[in-house]
Amino acid sequence: MKKRILGAIIILAVVLPILIKGGIFFALLSLILGLLAFKELYDIKYKDGEKKIPFLLQLLSYLCVAFLIMNNYDSKEMLITLDYRVLSLFLITYILPVVIMDNQKKYNIEDAMYLLASSIFIGLAFNLLILIRNYSLLHILYLFIITVMTDTFALFTGMLVGKHPLAKKISPKKTIEGLVGGTIMGVFTACTFYLTVINPDINIAYLIIITLTLSLMGQLGDLVFSSIKRHYGKKDFSNLIPGHGGILDRFDSIIFVVITTILFIAVI
Repeated sequence: MKKRILGAIIILAVVLPILIKGGIFFALLSLILGLLAFKELYDIKYKDGEKKIPFLLQLLSYLCVAFLIMNNYDSKEMLITLDYRVLSLFLITYILPVVIMDNQKKYNIEDAMYLLASSIFIGLAFNLLILIRNYSLLHILYLFIITVMTDTFALFTGMLVGKHPLAKKISPKKTIEGLVGGTIMGVFTACTFYLTVINPDINIAYLIIITLTLSLMGQLGDLVFSSIKRHYGKKDFSNLIPGHGGILDRFDSIIFVVITTILFIAVI
């Protein structure tokens, strides 16, 4: 628990001031975090295995992730401007080497699909994090409040009264009671913040529905990344943050929350 508290203090000390500052500082922080997150997805599949992806393809993967994260990074509007030509280039970059190398042991279509999906998923998620911060500091704080309060109260509720497993094979410690308790408190605190600080005139029913959806999607994101760890037999994505694991162990919920937020950005 001491390590977990220390890790939380480190995260707050590093992220919060830069989050408040915004601009290029937050964009660069998001770039670093995104590249580390991609590295964790890469390492969990390849680091301890017999296969090692050719260096050039590893380098191209990191460049693709960096490009996606920094795409339109200085925009003040919530506009997704990713060009289809970029996606076509990504497809060619990852898939064509399967034929050119003609070596299934070194690089095959499964590797191509894993790297393609990982780079686009991480790249877009952290790019959206930047765009939402540019759009409004208060809105990004609203999203972080949802995830932090949901995760915190899901943990405590599960520890105190949790009896019924939520997804036993994926994450044995998570309970239905924890999900309910975390969702209630996450929705309550985030809605209170939004109505008090951002927009008191918003339709409350819309706000509750949207916040509820984001809270649930954050918890779903947690389970998705837990399933990845379970699949590869790992407890954490890395040991970068004391008591918390890796970047993806801490940002799993917010990744799904920011992706889902785009569906509601016209409302909130």
